[in-house]
Amino acid sequence: MTTINAVRYKTGETCVITGHYLFDKYVDGSTTPSPTAEEKRIPLSRNETFPPIRSTEKACFWKREQ
Repeated sequence: MTTINAVRYKTGETCVITGHYLFDKYVDGSTTPSPTAEEKRIPLSRNETFPPIRSTEKACFWKREQ
C-alpha cells in the first residue's frame, strides 16, 4: 500500500500526490540500459499508475521531485 510519507514509489503503485517524479533505479537492481532523458522525469496525476520505463519495459522506483 502506498502512503503519502513513502520515499519511493514502485511501478504499478497508485500515485497519491500530483507532481513530477524522477527515475530512481530499476526494481531488479540492474543498471542497464539506462532510461532515455525523457523517461527520467515524468508528470503524474493523483490516481494514475506509476509506469515502467517504456523503452525497456522494466519496473522501476520513482521519487517525487521536491
